[in-house]
Amino acid sequence: MKYAITSRGDEKSDVLRLKMIGYFDDFDMEYDEAEPEIVISIGGDGTLLAAFHEYQRRLDKVTFVGIHTGHLGFYADWRPSEAEKLVFAIVEGKYDTAAYPLLKTTIKYGGNKEKIYLALNESTVKSSGGPFVVDVVINDSHFERFRGDGLCMSTPSGTTAYNKALGGALMHPSIEAMQLTEMASINNRVYRTIGSPLILPKHHSVTLKPVNDKDFQISIDHLSILHRDVHEIRYDVAHQKVMFARFRSFPFWRRVHDSFIEE
Repeated sequence: MKYAITSRGDEKSDVLRLKMIGYFDDFDMEYDEAEPEIVISIGGDGTLLAAFHEYQRRLDKVTFVGIHTGHLGFYADWRPSEAEKLVFAIVEGKYDTAAYPLLKTTIKYGGNKEKIYLALNESTVKSSGGPFVVDVVINDSHFERFRGDGLCMSTPSGTTAYNKALGGALMHPSIEAMQLTEMASINNRVYRTIGSPLILPKHHSVTLKPVNDKDFQISIDHLSILHRDVHEIRYDVAHQKVMFARFRSFPFWRRVHDSFIEE
Protein backbone atom coordinates (compact mmCIF):
# COMPACT_ATOMS: atom_id res chain seq x y z
CA MET A 1 0.00 0.00 0.00
CA LYS A 2 1.15 3.51 -0.83
CA TYR A 3 0.92 6.16 1.88
CA ALA A 4 1.86 9.76 2.61
CA ILE A 5 2.09 11.75 5.84
CA THR A 6 1.47 15.49 6.10
CA SER A 7 2.51 17.59 9.10
CA ARG A 8 1.46 20.92 10.59
CA GLY A 9 5.14 21.84 10.58
CA ASP A 10 5.74 22.29 14.29
CA GLU A 11 8.45 20.27 16.02
CA LYS A 12 6.09 17.83 17.72
CA SER A 13 4.26 17.01 14.50
CA ASP A 14 7.44 16.72 12.42
CA VAL A 15 9.07 14.36 14.94
CA LEU A 16 5.98 12.16 15.01
CA ARG A 17 5.88 12.08 11.20
CA LEU A 18 9.47 10.76 11.02
CA LYS A 19 8.73 8.27 13.78
CA MET A 20 5.73 6.88 11.88
CA ILE A 21 7.70 6.60 8.65
CA GLY A 22 10.20 4.54 10.62
CA TYR A 23 7.39 2.26 11.80
CA PHE A 24 6.10 1.80 8.26
CA ASP A 25 9.60 0.94 6.98
CA ASP A 26 9.32 -2.40 8.79
CA PHE A 27 6.38 -3.40 6.60
CA ASP A 28 5.50 -3.67 2.93
CA MET A 29 4.43 -0.04 2.70
CA GLU A 30 5.59 2.44 0.06
CA TYR A 31 5.91 6.13 0.85
CA ASP A 32 4.45 8.00 -2.16
CA GLU A 33 3.42 11.66 -1.90
CA ALA A 34 2.27 11.71 -5.54
CA GLU A 35 -0.21 8.82 -5.55
CA PRO A 36 -0.96 7.67 -1.99
CA GLU A 37 -3.82 5.35 -1.13
CA ILE A 38 -3.99 6.60 2.44
CA VAL A 39 -2.96 10.03 3.77
CA ILE A 40 -2.12 10.52 7.44
CA SER A 41 -2.44 14.10 8.65
CA ILE A 42 -0.54 15.09 11.79
CA GLY A 43 -1.49 18.37 13.47
CA GLY A 44 -5.13 19.38 13.65
CA ASP A 45 -8.24 19.84 11.56
CA GLY A 46 -6.53 22.64 9.63
CA THR A 47 -3.72 20.29 8.65
CA LEU A 48 -6.22 17.75 7.37
CA LEU A 49 -8.06 20.45 5.43
CA ALA A 50 -4.77 21.31 3.72
CA ALA A 51 -4.17 17.62 2.95
CA PHE A 52 -7.67 17.34 1.50
CA HIS A 53 -7.01 20.19 -0.91
CA GLU A 54 -3.62 18.80 -1.84
CA TYR A 55 -5.15 15.47 -2.85
CA GLN A 56 -8.66 16.52 -3.93
CA ARG A 57 -8.02 15.33 -7.50
CA ARG A 58 -7.59 11.81 -6.10
CA LEU A 59 -10.66 11.63 -3.88
CA ASP A 60 -11.82 8.39 -5.48
CA LYS A 61 -8.46 6.77 -4.70
CA VAL A 62 -7.39 8.12 -1.30
CA THR A 63 -8.54 7.73 2.31
CA PHE A 64 -7.67 10.21 5.08
CA VAL A 65 -6.92 9.79 8.78
CA GLY A 66 -5.87 12.48 11.26
CA ILE A 67 -3.68 12.58 14.37
CA HIS A 68 -4.05 15.63 16.60
CA THR A 69 -0.94 17.04 18.23
CA GLY A 70 -2.96 19.79 19.90
CA HIS A 71 -6.66 19.67 20.72
CA LEU A 72 -9.10 16.96 19.68
CA GLY A 73 -10.55 17.71 16.26
CA PHE A 74 -13.48 16.54 14.17
CA TYR A 75 -11.14 15.17 11.51
CA ALA A 76 -8.04 14.53 13.64
CA ASP A 77 -9.17 12.10 16.33
CA TRP A 78 -6.06 9.98 17.02
CA ARG A 79 -3.58 10.84 19.75
CA PRO A 80 0.23 10.82 19.27
CA SER A 81 0.55 8.05 21.86
CA GLU A 82 -1.56 5.84 19.58
CA ALA A 83 0.68 6.27 16.51
CA GLU A 84 2.19 2.80 16.60
CA LYS A 85 -1.24 1.23 17.11
CA LEU A 86 -2.52 3.20 14.12
CA VAL A 87 0.36 1.98 11.94
CA PHE A 88 -0.44 -1.66 12.74
CA ALA A 89 -4.13 -1.11 11.98
CA ILE A 90 -3.30 0.44 8.61
CA VAL A 91 -0.82 -2.29 7.69
CA GLU A 92 -3.34 -5.00 8.60
CA GLY A 93 -6.14 -3.19 6.77
CA LYS A 94 -8.32 -3.22 9.86
CA TYR A 95 -10.47 -0.22 9.11
CA ASP A 96 -13.72 0.81 7.47
CA THR A 97 -14.33 3.99 5.54
CA ALA A 98 -16.82 6.79 6.12
CA ALA A 99 -17.87 9.06 3.27
CA TYR A 100 -18.59 12.74 3.96
CA PRO A 101 -20.42 15.12 1.58
CA LEU A 102 -18.54 18.02 0.00
CA LEU A 103 -19.54 21.45 -1.28
CA LYS A 104 -19.12 22.46 -4.92
CA THR A 105 -18.62 26.17 -5.55
CA THR A 106 -18.85 27.45 -9.13
CA ILE A 107 -17.78 31.06 -9.70
CA LYS A 108 -18.71 32.59 -13.05
CA TYR A 109 -16.98 35.70 -14.38
CA GLY A 110 -17.35 37.98 -17.37
CA GLY A 111 -16.40 36.48 -20.71
CA ASN A 112 -18.02 33.12 -19.88
CA LYS A 113 -15.11 32.14 -17.63
CA GLU A 114 -15.64 30.03 -14.54
CA LYS A 115 -13.75 28.30 -11.74
CA ILE A 116 -14.90 25.32 -9.70
CA TYR A 117 -13.81 24.58 -6.13
CA LEU A 118 -14.50 21.79 -3.64
CA ALA A 119 -14.80 22.52 0.08
CA LEU A 120 -14.67 20.12 2.99
CA ASN A 121 -15.93 22.68 5.54
CA GLU A 122 -17.43 25.76 3.93
CA SER A 123 -17.32 28.63 1.48
CA THR A 124 -17.93 32.23 2.53
CA VAL A 125 -18.67 35.30 0.42
CA LYS A 126 -18.06 38.88 1.55
CA SER A 127 -17.81 42.23 -0.18
CA SER A 128 -14.38 43.48 -1.21
CA GLY A 129 -15.06 46.71 0.66
CA GLY A 130 -18.43 48.24 -0.18
CA PRO A 131 -21.95 47.12 0.80
CA PHE A 132 -22.61 43.40 0.34
CA VAL A 133 -25.84 43.02 -1.62
CA VAL A 134 -26.73 39.87 -3.57
CA ASP A 135 -29.86 38.23 -4.88
CA VAL A 136 -30.26 34.73 -3.46
CA VAL A 137 -31.73 32.33 -6.02
CA ILE A 138 -32.84 28.83 -5.02
CA ASN A 139 -33.45 26.37 -7.85
CA ASP A 140 -33.68 29.22 -10.40
CA SER A 141 -36.35 31.05 -8.35
CA HIS A 142 -35.59 34.34 -6.61
CA PHE A 143 -35.72 33.87 -2.84
CA GLU A 144 -34.49 37.15 -1.33
CA ARG A 145 -32.21 40.16 -1.74
CA PHE A 146 -29.61 39.85 1.00
CA ARG A 147 -27.89 42.86 2.56
CA GLY A 148 -25.32 42.40 5.30
CA ASP A 149 -21.73 41.38 5.96
CA GLY A 150 -21.79 38.16 3.96
CA LEU A 151 -23.03 34.59 3.58
CA CYS A 152 -21.60 31.20 4.53
CA MET A 153 -22.45 27.89 2.84
CA SER A 154 -21.23 24.84 4.75
CA THR A 155 -21.07 21.08 4.38
CA PRO A 156 -22.65 18.90 7.10
CA SER A 157 -19.26 18.22 8.71
CA GLY A 158 -18.39 21.90 8.33
CA THR A 159 -21.43 22.99 10.35
CA THR A 160 -19.31 22.59 13.50
CA ALA A 161 -16.88 25.24 12.23
CA TYR A 162 -17.66 28.82 11.11
CA ASN A 163 -21.33 27.96 10.60
CA LYS A 164 -21.72 27.22 14.32
CA ALA A 165 -20.15 30.56 15.23
CA LEU A 166 -22.76 32.25 13.02
CA GLY A 167 -25.60 30.51 14.84
CA GLY A 168 -26.20 27.75 12.30
CA ALA A 169 -27.46 24.29 13.14
CA LEU A 170 -25.19 21.26 13.54
CA MET A 171 -25.80 18.55 10.93
CA HIS A 172 -24.75 14.92 10.98
CA PRO A 173 -22.26 14.16 8.14
CA SER A 174 -24.47 11.35 6.85
CA ILE A 175 -26.98 13.96 5.63
CA GLU A 176 -26.26 14.92 2.03
CA ALA A 177 -27.08 18.58 2.23
CA MET A 178 -25.63 22.08 2.60
CA GLN A 179 -26.43 24.94 4.97
CA LEU A 180 -26.61 28.67 4.22
CA THR A 181 -26.09 31.04 7.17
CA GLU A 182 -26.14 34.82 7.33
CA MET A 183 -23.45 37.19 8.55
CA ALA A 184 -25.03 40.23 10.21
CA SER A 185 -27.96 40.73 7.85
CA ILE A 186 -29.73 44.10 7.67
CA ASN A 187 -33.38 43.81 8.65
CA ASN A 188 -35.60 46.90 9.00
CA ARG A 189 -38.74 48.40 7.42
CA VAL A 190 -37.00 48.63 4.05
CA TYR A 191 -34.80 45.53 3.90
CA ARG A 192 -35.81 41.99 4.80
CA THR A 193 -34.00 38.63 4.82
CA ILE A 194 -35.22 35.26 6.10
CA GLY A 195 -33.01 35.73 9.17
CA SER A 196 -32.55 31.98 9.69
CA PRO A 197 -30.12 29.33 8.41
CA LEU A 198 -31.35 27.37 5.40
CA ILE A 199 -30.67 23.63 5.02
CA LEU A 200 -30.92 22.48 1.43
CA PRO A 201 -30.93 18.88 0.11
CA LYS A 202 -28.47 17.59 -2.46
CA HIS A 203 -30.81 18.09 -5.43
CA HIS A 204 -31.14 21.83 -4.72
CA SER A 205 -28.80 24.62 -5.78
CA VAL A 206 -28.23 28.16 -4.51
CA THR A 207 -26.99 30.97 -6.73
CA LEU A 208 -25.77 34.36 -5.48
CA LYS A 209 -26.07 37.17 -8.03
CA PRO A 210 -24.36 40.54 -7.41
CA VAL A 211 -26.59 43.59 -7.24
CA ASN A 212 -23.92 46.32 -7.14
CA ASP A 213 -20.28 45.41 -6.41
CA LYS A 214 -18.88 42.54 -8.53
CA ASP A 215 -15.68 42.07 -6.55
CA PHE A 216 -15.92 39.61 -3.67
CA GLN A 217 -13.70 38.04 -1.03
CA ILE A 218 -14.52 34.36 -1.40
CA SER A 219 -13.14 31.66 0.88
CA ILE A 220 -12.92 27.94 0.25
CA ASP A 221 -12.13 26.38 3.63
CA HIS A 222 -8.89 28.00 4.82
CA LEU A 223 -8.15 29.75 1.49
CA SER A 224 -9.53 33.27 0.93
CA ILE A 225 -9.06 35.07 -2.41
CA LEU A 226 -10.34 38.33 -3.92
CA HIS A 227 -12.33 37.51 -7.07
CA ARG A 228 -13.06 40.31 -9.53
CA ASP A 229 -15.84 40.72 -12.11
CA VAL A 230 -17.98 38.00 -10.53
CA HIS A 231 -21.28 37.43 -12.34
CA GLU A 232 -22.62 34.69 -10.08
CA ILE A 233 -21.64 32.16 -7.42
CA ARG A 234 -23.40 28.82 -7.44
CA TYR A 235 -23.43 26.27 -4.62
CA ASP A 236 -24.28 22.57 -4.97
CA VAL A 237 -23.72 19.44 -2.95
CA ALA A 238 -20.80 17.90 -4.85
CA HIS A 239 -21.00 14.51 -6.55
CA GLN A 240 -17.61 13.67 -5.05
CA LYS A 241 -17.17 12.65 -1.42
CA VAL A 242 -14.19 12.50 0.90
CA MET A 243 -13.30 9.16 2.50
CA PHE A 244 -12.09 8.86 6.10
CA ALA A 245 -10.59 5.74 7.63
CA ARG A 246 -12.53 4.52 10.66
CA PHE A 247 -10.70 2.12 12.97
CA ARG A 248 -13.07 2.33 15.94
CA SER A 249 -16.40 3.75 16.93
CA PHE A 250 -16.32 7.49 17.56
CA PRO A 251 -19.86 8.78 16.93
CA PHE A 252 -20.30 12.29 15.56
CA TRP A 253 -22.39 13.47 18.52
CA ARG A 254 -19.73 12.24 20.92
CA ARG A 255 -17.21 14.37 19.00
CA VAL A 256 -19.55 17.34 19.35
CA HIS A 257 -19.86 16.68 23.09
CA ASP A 258 -16.10 16.28 23.60
CA SER A 259 -15.27 19.35 21.52
CA PHE A 260 -17.83 21.84 22.82
CA ILE A 261 -19.11 20.58 26.18
CA GLU A 262 -16.44 18.56 27.93
CA GLU A 263 -13.74 16.01 27.10
